Amino acid sequence: MQAIILAAGMGRRLKELTADNTKCMIEVNGVRLINRVLHQLDRLHLTRVVIVVGYQGQKLKDYIATLTDIQTPIVYVENPIYDKTNNIYSLALAKEYLAEQDTLLLESDLIYEDSVLHALTDDPRDTLVLVDKYESWMDGTVVKVGPNDEILAFVPGKNFDFNDVSQYYKTVNLYKFSKEFSNQKYIPFLEAYEMALGNNEYYEQVLRVIAMLDDPGIRAKRLNGQRWYEIDDVQDLDIAESLFAEDDERLSRVQRRYGGYWRYPKMVDFCYLVNPFFPTQRMKDEMRVNFDTLLTEYPSGMEVNALLASRNFGVHQDHILVGNGAAELIKSLQEKFTEGKTGVIRPTFEEYPNRLPADRTVIAVPETDDFSYTVEDIEGWFFGKVQNIILINPDNPSGHYLPKKDVLRLAADCEREDIRLVYDESFIDFADEENPSFMDESVLAACPHMVVVKSISKSYGVPGARLGILASGDSGLIAAMKKDVAIWNINSFGEFFMQIYEKYEKAYRQSLQQLSDARRIFEENLRAIPGVKVLPSQANYITVELTGSKSSRAVTRRLYIERNFLVKDLTPKMRRPGRQYLRLSVRTEAENKALTDALQDILAAGAQE
Repeated sequence: MQAIILAAGMGRRLKELTADNTKCMIEVNGVRLINRVLHQLDRLHLTRVVIVVGYQGQKLKDYIATLTDIQTPIVYVENPIYDKTNNIYSLALAKEYLAEQDTLLLESDLIYEDSVLHALTDDPRDTLVLVDKYESWMDGTVVKVGPNDEILAFVPGKNFDFNDVSQYYKTVNLYKFSKEFSNQKYIPFLEAYEMALGNNEYYEQVLRVIAMLDDPGIRAKRLNGQRWYEIDDVQDLDIAESLFAEDDERLSRVQRRYGGYWRYPKMVDFCYLVNPFFPTQRMKDEMRVNFDTLLTEYPSGMEVNALLASRNFGVHQDHILVGNGAAELIKSLQEKFTEGKTGVIRPTFEEYPNRLPADRTVIAVPETDDFSYTVEDIEGWFFGKVQNIILINPDNPSGHYLPKKDVLRLAADCEREDIRLVYDESFIDFADEENPSFMDESVLAACPHMVVVKSISKSYGVPGARLGILASGDSGLIAAMKKDVAIWNINSFGEFFMQIYEKYEKAYRQSLQQLSDARRIFEENLRAIPGVKVLPSQANYITVELTGSKSSRAVTRRLYIERNFLVKDLTPKMRRPGRQYLRLSVRTEAENKALTDALQDILAAGAQE
């Protein structure tokens, strides 16, 4: 068996990265694509590798000549009109080689692990197109595949129908052709297609025609979780570098992205804290039907959106502000803290202390094993020392919860002491207590020193809408903050979500009960694992202490690298020397069980890491 690599293209979408080199010369984590693939092919002990070169072809050949450890013979085919043709012409130039042997056909802008190649070479069937289930990041030709791996249709990009995505598989642009298939089907159809339609076409179009035959002679080979990526632009390169980094660096790169994880569709995110049971399918369908309008129309200004939030949360319009996520509101609020010091309970959501000068922050750390504390603790830590107190309830990351009556007492005491109480209730809806929220006009009126912050992303399951709200009986503060933020500080999708939310409020309440039930079962399963101590939580996450020999860093890495679960390593944040912590978001019961099983396996296996 031989390999043919198509490497003649210019790679214009990579811009300056391919200004002086062809695409396969770009580096992923310091290794050129062509270097990587030639070493992978070398391990297959092929008879030869045929490379079709064009743009900057001599540079490519000169570089390959430096790879003296490659044992497989390499031959070159020149495409002198690479700038006027597409890859059908490049492959036609190599058809004599294609006719001589069984062939692996590869495109040069791909990166993949060895198991992707072995999926082709280890399969006894002699002619295969490698495919993977379609995901939103994929682009180009897709296929529909029958139950026996027969190819029902090749669908080029221009005929792509988004209504059919559940039926689509993406061609990975790796193929295995038998010598017989090449001679009897592919090459004759290639020549006919070229003669009829010219050289500015794609070789997949020939397969599209062949697939229409009663006996096309080619089947689909489906991947099942193996890593690969096609690199067409700088964003693709960035993703590829995170996917194919060394294990520790691979985890760090993903963690530093802070989201955008739809580009990692096989990963299950137990790190970010989002309600998995809301919005309902019907609510999403309503938003989808209105997509065109929402995309092409301006949202309303902040006063209209404050009115929507006022209606939904029962707070006067002059006492509430909508933000582009809670983070925007936190930044604006803390810029108003121009005098005095601010009390912060650590560990905490770092967006708060990060917005404050260290010399104007008073830090308190609970001494209890589960990071719990009381109102008396808070007042002892901060009263007489600060002008502002930040309280997150349930606390992030511990999940500790103070009952509403206790927080009401703290708010009244802060009023008496002239202390601003910033109360972040982003996770309050997940608490088992009935009606725990402080988004209440009567409470805000009685405690004008209190500011209530709520992230809609967390409890309502819409982080992509970027919504947060802030409320206070101090209408002067709200008015000043409204001057701070842009008049169009949220998008039309966020506004529309608030507009239609009331119709789905009952479903939202049901989702909270589902979350509570899932959390209870998750906690029970976690407690059954030797070496795991569960901290009490009233949020949509559970913090656990690892009491065995394995570090939280090692467990976090293995969960991601081996099982594709992303969890939060809390140990650096908790600041308890010698003790190890993880935070696990609550997802569906099946996902929670899968994580629990993986965690149990990892903790039970191997020595200390």
